[in-house]
Amino acid sequence: MIVSLIILASLFAIGLPLYVLHHWENRRKEMNGLPKDDVNEPLQQCCGMHMTCEKDSLLTAVSSEVVYYDDEELDEFKGRPADQYNDAETEMFRDILFTMLPEDIAGWARSLQLRGIEMPEIVKEELLMIVTEARNQRNAPAS
Repeated sequence: MIVSLIILASLFAIGLPLYVLHHWENRRKEMNGLPKDDVNEPLQQCCGMHMTCEKDSLLTAVSSEVVYYDDEELDEFKGRPADQYNDAETEMFRDILFTMLPEDIAGWARSLQLRGIEMPEIVKEELLMIVTEARNQRNAPAS
């Protein structure tokens, strides 16, 4: 029991000054116009090595320009939730995805997001797998 109290007191004695120092440093940076070191803020760049990173980077609107990839028929799905597609509609998305050039896939995903069109969940997963595989091939060491 006494050992537990000693450990708890030690953690408190070390943790509190570190906490205060961190907030003091952030306040100083804020006053000087520098960015804060906040653990809760998302990272600014994607390393491309994690599935959530892939998803975020693909679906984040890098530009606000809507580009059509000969897929105007998908505009009828604007505002529809990803889980509300039937099999034929899912195949429509899948056909477009599989006939695209690999370098156009990320742009197509951004274009759909800007147009307010959610892809069916299964097509989103397939898109992420294609992009991940393409990045892995690009980053693979030459043999």
